Amino acid sequence: MFPVIVLLAVFLLIAVRQVGRFRFEIWQVMCAGAAAVLLSGGIKPAAAMNSIDPDVMLFLFGMFAAGQVFELSGWLAHVKYEIFKRARTEESLLFLLVFFMGLASAFLMNDTLAIIGTPVALLLARKHGIAPKALLLALAFSITVGSVMSPIGNPQNLLVAVKGEVAAPFLTFFKYLAIPTFINLGAVFLLVRFFYRQEFRKVALTHSQEPVKDKKLALLAKITAGVLCLMIAAKIVLVSINPALDFRLTWIALAAALPGLLFSPRRFEILRKTDWSTLAFFAAMFVLMRSVWDTGFFQGLIARSGADIAGLGPIIAVSVLMSQLISNVPLVALYLPMLRQAGAGTPELMALAAASTFAGNLFILGAASNVIIIQNAEKKAGTTITFLEFARVGVPLTFINGIIYWVFLRYL
Repeated sequence: MFPVIVLLAVFLLIAVRQVGRFRFEIWQVMCAGAAAVLLSGGIKPAAAMNSIDPDVMLFLFGMFAAGQVFELSGWLAHVKYEIFKRARTEESLLFLLVFFMGLASAFLMNDTLAIIGTPVALLLARKHGIAPKALLLALAFSITVGSVMSPIGNPQNLLVAVKGEVAAPFLTFFKYLAIPTFINLGAVFLLVRFFYRQEFRKVALTHSQEPVKDKKLALLAKITAGVLCLMIAAKIVLVSINPALDFRLTWIALAAALPGLLFSPRRFEILRKTDWSTLAFFAAMFVLMRSVWDTGFFQGLIARSGADIAGLGPIIAVSVLMSQLISNVPLVALYLPMLRQAGAGTPELMALAAASTFAGNLFILGAASNVIIIQNAEKKAGTTITFLEFARVGVPLTFINGIIYWVFLRYL
């Protein structure tokens, strides 16, 4: 039971972020939680090491390094003008941000968009006098929702597609989840606009293009973007032809990191500015969540509830709630075999993929992309989003998301 108590303490500290004169960052709290369960014997060192997913860690490292090439060169800020210059008012800027980032996350993966989208959101907020929190929340919610409709939008969807043996995964995901995802992106736009309505005054915007900071590094940034697009296209084509030809997401991230790390004289600066604190957060999260799951506490709660865990409603409810406690990827890895054993069909598998993903809109810890955005915003601009600020918009949004996906999956 001690790991469960530690988990509750971690959630409390992340919510308040300050005790007396001491202010904590999210990664520090999570690392302290992992250290507590290790020192108490709640998890053995060998089990702790095995719990850390190397693919996730390498993927994040690769994308963080690639993101530094985009940012240090100034190329990303330079090209964002072509995308957002069509926005005439703050409201249309929000609309464009939500739908562009949401749709892009279906193919670039939500964690990737969190990495490269945070500096864009901060820049747009600064240039147009919009509260950074409004655009950061819009970014977080839109990339979570947008990633639902693709088997490569996030790791848990890929797990459902491959381990669930989903036939023609791209077509199947689009068939069941594309329309409700577009509707839910509209809900993201409406709720952010409602809760931050003072920021969207329909005032005409003036756009300007940021200069490139480092032309040589900008060339490598273009090559990095090309590698990303090529690898993603190859993954889509190969998975569509034959799932056996698939390759790991980690390869995409590491290939994208290579141009900057191999050919830029600023390679050590890229490495130094890589977000090591967020990597530490993820390593600690894997350890703590594994120790909590090993207690059997939450499995016992599910068993004692007597719920039909293979029904659409229970799948959505369990996925949303349990994703907050053990993270969405471990949840899917544990839930998927139970659903297959119960003879669940395609709608139930799509419900698991959708709910374990939009669960990230409920609380900050529900999605890795949320943590990446907040950590990057704190590091780059000193801007943060508190637990309650996130939940104020996230709780009603998650409820709306659940209703919309349930209706479409139930009556499709």
